[in-house]
Amino acid sequence: MIPDETAAEIIRLAQAEKWPVGTIASQIGVHHSVVTRVLGEQAIAQDIVRIRPSIIDPYLPFVKDTLAKYPRLPASRLYQMVAERGYKGAPDHFRSLVSRYRPKPTAEAYMRLRTLPGEQAQVDWADFGKYEIEGASRRLYAFVMVLSYSRSVFLKFSLSAAMGAFLRGHVEAFEHFGGVARTLQYDNLKSAVLERVGDAIRFNPTLLELATHYRYLPKPVAVARGNEKGRVERAIQYVRTSFFPARTYRDLDLNAQAAAWVREIADQRPCPGDRRRKVCEVFLDERDRLLPLPADPFPAEDRVVAHAGKTPYVRFDLNDYSIPHDRVRRSLTVHATDRSLRIVDGHDLIASHARCWGKGKQIEDASHIEALAEAKTQAREARGMDRLHHACPSCKAFFRLVAERGGNLGATTVGLTRLLDSFGADAVEAALVKAIENQTSHLGALRHLLDHDRQLRSQPPPVELHLSEQALALSRPVRPHALSTYDQLRHGGDSHEE
Repeated sequence: MIPDETAAEIIRLAQAEKWPVGTIASQIGVHHSVVTRVLGEQAIAQDIVRIRPSIIDPYLPFVKDTLAKYPRLPASRLYQMVAERGYKGAPDHFRSLVSRYRPKPTAEAYMRLRTLPGEQAQVDWADFGKYEIEGASRRLYAFVMVLSYSRSVFLKFSLSAAMGAFLRGHVEAFEHFGGVARTLQYDNLKSAVLERVGDAIRFNPTLLELATHYRYLPKPVAVARGNEKGRVERAIQYVRTSFFPARTYRDLDLNAQAAAWVREIADQRPCPGDRRRKVCEVFLDERDRLLPLPADPFPAEDRVVAHAGKTPYVRFDLNDYSIPHDRVRRSLTVHATDRSLRIVDGHDLIASHARCWGKGKQIEDASHIEALAEAKTQAREARGMDRLHHACPSCKAFFRLVAERGGNLGATTVGLTRLLDSFGADAVEAALVKAIENQTSHLGALRHLLDHDRQLRSQPPPVELHLSEQALALSRPVRPHALSTYDQLRHGGDSHEE
């Protein structure tokens, strides 16, 4: 905006002094677009705004007719059409001229939506970028539910936007509010709507199970009509500006901070529908109008059918989880929450693990591996290679170096496993890196590097005892024999001599 006296001076110079737009802009010290806008607002005739004739004048009827038929036609294409008809002007100048004659879309007006207490809630996901956890990059999502009458907010962060996380968000939101709104509005996301043709909607069957359990009506908004769920959109924007910026967090302890923010900040703000009262005060009026919770919460888990191959592992969410070796080569069901993971074979629970949010990890139950080793002793060497691969990533390059120099890979595997048991994964990994840099493939040199590093740290040497198969055989009990056997041998020899 410019002062009124400046606008009056622009009009005087253009109308009385006949100054061109560029001259007025340079002398007044404003941009030429400001001069043009002021003259247009004052209904100055077109010949005053544009003193000199323009080379586009003969083509204006064609430009106006074309834009009337095709309002969204790009200026670049319209320029090509005019150039084919003899226009010699530059594209940039033509684009600015076309913008004056392009039909402006009619502004749409919206009615203010009003709801009854407990009648409606709005639900949506929000993306909050990437988060590094357990050596992997995961997207951070926020599940947001807003009661339309009181504007009370439920906020939960998750590292997954799968159906299980969507269901857990609902269950925890209902418990937070102490009841359920009669209608829940959704965007047309796949967790809610699988297919839509006009008003014909095919809901996600799992969402319908949830809605039946809590006795509410799921209702998706119309396509490209985000204004119909504007309250949850504004709540998400409120989270982005009031809660999330400059906040430090570790793992999903962010949810504890979010709960405190909702209780101490969001619930204490003035209610948009009644500025005289706080959100928490209006919520007290709405809480009694919510539908009561059922006796049991809905089972909100990610349920995925996974196939176990030859190895005793099941892959879920880019990680491998161990199972008993007698359950391989079959389809199993994985039940996962934010914290835990269960593997079921039919009705039998066969494995339980903590949920891993990394990528490419191998989560094992020691009893599963020990049982496999006892049942199949031939798998010990392969198990040692697999253990080395996950504990020390550089062992692959070291084995390649051993193979190139004709070394014994089996003996190398056994030796590295013993060093891993004695010195630990970090120390062996550091020694492998140095050995590869020095192009050394001998276990003796690797042991020397480990001993040297331990001496530098003033640590005592490791105490280790490895018994070979021969030593184990010698340690077995021996059944004693009668000494008279030797007398018989001696007498037998004497009689032969006679």
